[in-house]
Amino acid sequence: MNMISNDLHMTIVGVGPGDPDMLTIKAQKAIASADLVVGFQTVLNVVETWVTSGELCPMSYRNQEEVLDYAKSQVTDGKTCVVCAWGDLNVSARELLERVYRRVGNVTLIPGISSIQFAAARTGIFMEESLFITLHKRADTGSDLEELIHHLKDGLRNIILLPRPFDLMPALIAENLIKSGIPGERIVRVYQRLSFNDEQSWDGTLGELAVKTEEFSDLSILVFRLPQ
Repeated sequence: MNMISNDLHMTIVGVGPGDPDMLTIKAQKAIASADLVVGFQTVLNVVETWVTSGELCPMSYRNQEEVLDYAKSQVTDGKTCVVCAWGDLNVSARELLERVYRRVGNVTLIPGISSIQFAAARTGIFMEESLFITLHKRADTGSDLEELIHHLKDGLRNIILLPRPFDLMPALIAENLIKSGIPGERIVRVYQRLSFNDEQSWDGTLGELAVKTEEFSDLSILVFRLPQ
């Protein structure tokens, strides 16, 4: 069991949707001055341009605990550490934040630009007219799907949805929605790798999406616009 060290400090930054130019200036400065920069390899690929002399320490879902323990040991030795997360910290980085909070008592949070903001901009919808639902949580997503179904039937807001790599992706979500009574003719847009050079978008019906066999990126996001 990890013991919280209240006198130790780490910084967590949201790196944005993927385009390195979308990293905030405050995040750039924190990364440039850090002795240790931690994150998933795909996230570190975004920020490595701003790493000066610090150590890049990649982690995976399997070794998060070990890597963060190493980061804590480095902080204990007087080093500065920045932990990097996709997008914005308040959108889908809760589990990572909780892992850091279990280790140190002093945490600085630097928000980032989220892919949901990018998706709204690309689609031409407003956040105040939209709902955001994430399935990223590593738990039973039944209640989240029920919430999605409720709001699709309600028809009062645009819906921006983050699927869960890789067991609850766009095609399976569409299949579940149709089984739950959402019309197969309902229009949906799927974005992949927003802000990257190879960004893609797909438009079609839930019925068409449900039978798609191509593999979607883990950086996918679905948008259900209000029917016109």
